[in-house]
Amino acid sequence: MEKKYTHVLFLLNMILLLSYSNCIAQDVVYANQEIKDGSFLVSKGGMFESGFFSPGKSKNRYLGIWYKKISNHTVVWVANKDTPITDGSGVLKLSRDGNLMILNGENYVVWSSNSTLSVGSTNMVVVMELLDNGNLVVWNKSESSTDRRLIWQSFDYPGDTLLPGMKFGRDLERGLHRMLTSWKSPDDPSTGEYNDRLDTNGYPQTLRWRGEVLLARLGPWNGLGFSGFPIEGANGIYSAGIVINDKEIYQLYESKRSVVQRIVLTWEGKTQFFVWIERIQDWIVYSNVPMDICDSFSLCGPYGICSINNHPPCTCMQGFEPKNQEEWDASDWVSGCIRIKPLNCESGNVIEDGFRKLKGVKVPDTRRAWHNVSMTLEECKTTCQSKCSCTAYASVDIRNGGSGCLLWFDELIDTREYDANQDIYIRTNAPELEGLPGSWFKFTKRKITIIVLVLTSSALTLAYATACVCRNIIKRRHMKRRGNRYMPDEQKTNLQMEVLGDLQCFSLFEVAKATCNFNTSNKIGEGGFGLVYKGVLENGREIAVKRLSETSQQGLDEFMNEVICIAKLQHRNLVKLIGYCIHKSELILIYEYLPNKSLDFYLFDGTTSVMLDWPQRFNIIHGMARGILYLHQDSRLQIIHRDLKASNILLDNDMNPKISDFGLARNFVGHDTTTKTKKVVGTYGYISPEYAVHGRFSIKSDVFSFGVLVLEIISGKRNREFVHGDQKDNLLGHAWRLYKEGRSIELVNGTLQASCVASEVLRSIHVALLCVQHHAEDRPTMLSVVLMLVSEGVLPQPKQPAFFTGETHSEVQSLSSINDYTITHMVAR
Repeated sequence: MEKKYTHVLFLLNMILLLSYSNCIAQDVVYANQEIKDGSFLVSKGGMFESGFFSPGKSKNRYLGIWYKKISNHTVVWVANKDTPITDGSGVLKLSRDGNLMILNGENYVVWSSNSTLSVGSTNMVVVMELLDNGNLVVWNKSESSTDRRLIWQSFDYPGDTLLPGMKFGRDLERGLHRMLTSWKSPDDPSTGEYNDRLDTNGYPQTLRWRGEVLLARLGPWNGLGFSGFPIEGANGIYSAGIVINDKEIYQLYESKRSVVQRIVLTWEGKTQFFVWIERIQDWIVYSNVPMDICDSFSLCGPYGICSINNHPPCTCMQGFEPKNQEEWDASDWVSGCIRIKPLNCESGNVIEDGFRKLKGVKVPDTRRAWHNVSMTLEECKTTCQSKCSCTAYASVDIRNGGSGCLLWFDELIDTREYDANQDIYIRTNAPELEGLPGSWFKFTKRKITIIVLVLTSSALTLAYATACVCRNIIKRRHMKRRGNRYMPDEQKTNLQMEVLGDLQCFSLFEVAKATCNFNTSNKIGEGGFGLVYKGVLENGREIAVKRLSETSQQGLDEFMNEVICIAKLQHRNLVKLIGYCIHKSELILIYEYLPNKSLDFYLFDGTTSVMLDWPQRFNIIHGMARGILYLHQDSRLQIIHRDLKASNILLDNDMNPKISDFGLARNFVGHDTTTKTKKVVGTYGYISPEYAVHGRFSIKSDVFSFGVLVLEIISGKRNREFVHGDQKDNLLGHAWRLYKEGRSIELVNGTLQASCVASEVLRSIHVALLCVQHHAEDRPTMLSVVLMLVSEGVLPQPKQPAFFTGETHSEVQSLSSINDYTITHMVAR
């Protein structure tokens, strides 16, 4: 009897063991074996896993590879991305001749590797293996030895992800073009709009395409990094390089540390380098491409140079001028620049031309450039000078003083200033260069010019001194009329000791030197306080200098108010105050310099609006909300800003928003969040009705302004200038009508059609309408706004917005200004 039970138990154990063996993960599959949906292939070290999955909210099934050791399901490769299976019937099979196939429930092949091998020996077997670097390979292996031959590998067919060790470029022998292609959306891995590819025309470089439109260019490899994005030496995490031979042209990216990392071309069209941080169990973005507007391909046209530090960003190379000045004045730079003087070689004097060195640049488009890696830089110059069609030359490799030769034979396109060691030499008419034949003419002309300038400057100095005396008399009279803004020494000392804390006090001399004596060429903006200049301190730090103008309606009170408010505030979405300058009548504030200017520069201009896609705008909305929430609730001084508008939202290098201009801000204590004033200040189009009509302002006044900003960000239209057909609605009224009719998506600016996520847009419009409701008590707090933007819960129904002309209620009758100036008086109807 015991023996009988023993046999039964043995049979049960065998059945369980066989069942378990069909479910366990393995790293190798042999010919005629299969992996069904629900089974998995796991690399030997357990780093990667392969099987069928459904991305995001999709119910379609795809064969993919993902990280197994990482908690969140990060997919790095998809096989049948354009031919999904709609149920769980998918099967992956490996044939005896080395072909991988995915079949659906009807036994129809939906994807194949199209890789076959004639097995010529019985001691060779075909196997599929998932390696610990994320590569899925098919081998032809020997049964009796370690000999093996590669038949197929997933690394030859990248999707949206580049892993360390993958080749990016062309296999000339097999006709492979390894490129990155974005997904359509986080829920759809099918072929998206964007792709990154190594263009091997001329000298190889990486290009970013959106369909047939060239969007950006990383620049060629220069020995230390890519000309437009240096890598080597800039980090200790990864390295990159390029290989060029008769068989292959490819870029290779390798890990320098044992940290999990990947490069992804996102569905929004950004190339992002991710690093996994074990401590926080999440990916962080280590770097981004593109980084700023100067990464837009040929933004400044032929012979133009883009610099993110300039305003506007485009200038002509020295010796060139705008081809169409009217277009340039309108911030349309695509026509580029032309030579001021023709080259000598055009008249047959090839040797008479010289070269001007342009330092620290991303070199121009190299698709039609010629290269020779064995030439010296001097040989490169001689070769270029002997050919009239040669427009510029540079080193291929900038290491060790430079080696190799790059020659350009057409217009120089997509050049930008860059913090790098790459130099280029531009062909120039010789008389424009000192030390070259013909430069004596320039030297003589210069001496004559200097003499004239000396005589003229003497007369101007006398006239200037006279003018200054008259100006000071007039200014003192003006100050007396509007309230003296001169700060007594005692008051200045108290301000420094009690308020400014660690803020640096700059002398007027330091500020004037940093801004080239407030030169108009350094002017980057203008507001109610006065002019704003870009400056550079002696340590090289870039600053923004806001100088109170004599005609400003603001004065000492606003100056002190801004200093008091912002000196004690620290948040990533607030502009940082570096220091100040007080010198007699001069009141100056010094801020961090933000190169991407203000939000209104992008929103309301047809040319620049295309530079802000929907993901960027959504990020700006989030950032503004977090910044205002900090002001209202989390800061040491609880602040009501009172002048939130597009021109007061500045953008940093990564297009993150920073709230600025606190001259009109007021702080409140505890629950005392509402107050009243007889002097209404703010900007038409952003002011709440209770403030405009009755002078009552509160944190809900800022909520109203935020709602207006959100609608402007989505529509690309100013609230105060909005016109739609025969309706008299402002932007708020138009958004309300569309919402009531279920057509809110029509509010979206046309440039966002390709990048917008409908659910995010509709939610943002809904939240904005809640913020601009007529009655302050109906509006949410900024904490509720932040939560509503990031959650997926049901939102309350909004009520009629303020200033809606379609229905009757109190409205503003008269405004003292219709421009972006301070409003000092409003009257209710």
